[in-house]
Amino acid sequence: MKLMKHRLFWPIAALIALIVVNTIARPQFIGITFREGQLYGPLIDILRNSAPLMLVALGMTIVIATRGIDLSVGAIMAVSGAVALTIIDGSSDPGGIGTVAIALVTALLVALVLGAWNGLLVSVVGIQPIIATLVLMLAGRGMALLITDGFITTVTSAPYKFIATGYALGLPFALFISAAAIAVIALVERRTALGVLTEAVGINPEASRLAGVRSRGIVFGAYVASGLLAGLAGILYSSNIMAADANAAGLYIELYAILAVVLGGTSLMGGKFTIAGTVVGVFTIQTLESTILFLGVPSAQAPVFFAAVVIVVVLVQSPQLHRFVRRLMTRRRDDDDTDAAPPAAAQTQTEVVSR
Repeated sequence: MKLMKHRLFWPIAALIALIVVNTIARPQFIGITFREGQLYGPLIDILRNSAPLMLVALGMTIVIATRGIDLSVGAIMAVSGAVALTIIDGSSDPGGIGTVAIALVTALLVALVLGAWNGLLVSVVGIQPIIATLVLMLAGRGMALLITDGFITTVTSAPYKFIATGYALGLPFALFISAAAIAVIALVERRTALGVLTEAVGINPEASRLAGVRSRGIVFGAYVASGLLAGLAGILYSSNIMAADANAAGLYIELYAILAVVLGGTSLMGGKFTIAGTVVGVFTIQTLESTILFLGVPSAQAPVFFAAVVIVVVLVQSPQLHRFVRRLMTRRRDDDDTDAAPPAAAQTQTEVVSR
């Protein structure tokens, strides 16, 4: 019972259930092959393909913990990818490591500035987070289109392509990027006082301010981190397709990131948050997308199937549903005990006759 009450029990149970369903439908799902020193298989693909969403969801977790929201992460991804590929495309040596390094640093700096813009609007100007980030969500893709002159920029650069599709130590390099981001965020938020202060700001911003917590700085930093991680996700996305598509890059990823955070057990009301839960939520969403692909669900019906499964997963994790089931089981046990016990009047009559 104590295990079932742990906040990660039901998210992990939902993920395991999806893996079991996929394995039953297609036993090759859990198969992993080793070729030329590299690991391949559906599970490896899930780990690699989940990297962009993982980065965005980590940043979204911190923002939501401060009682905020960031709708601009998809647009920041588009801008970041557009900046990186435009620099590489305009270089005389697109395959040079120096060129790629300059493109990466510039793209991340731009993403950092965009995140700082969101933080400025929310923490200093006092605009509601959903409105402040909605502005950049709409304007960001326009910025990406301006950077690419309205075209889909494509490049050929082996070092840049390696970021998303390369392998290191037998595993996808993108997996190491997402794992490093998880480690850094977990270390900063859970091994320092910053995590406690972030939760305090999310639970009660006014009380934390009166207690001496610099809530503005914490909220500002949350949006900066979200922008930086979204920029890194944009680099991964553009590296995977080797193109900067301002309209498709990061499309709807903000919604998937919010869903991953919620599936992991973090409340949208702010305060308590869990990095491990977000990681499980991301893997759940990526596994669900793979499930849709492996089961052969038609593309027109895929969103409906995805929504139906998400509803089931959320219901399984609902505390209200758990309490209702427990009350129902308790009531049924009480009814069974009542039916098993002899009525009091009949028992008394039996005793009288025996005397």
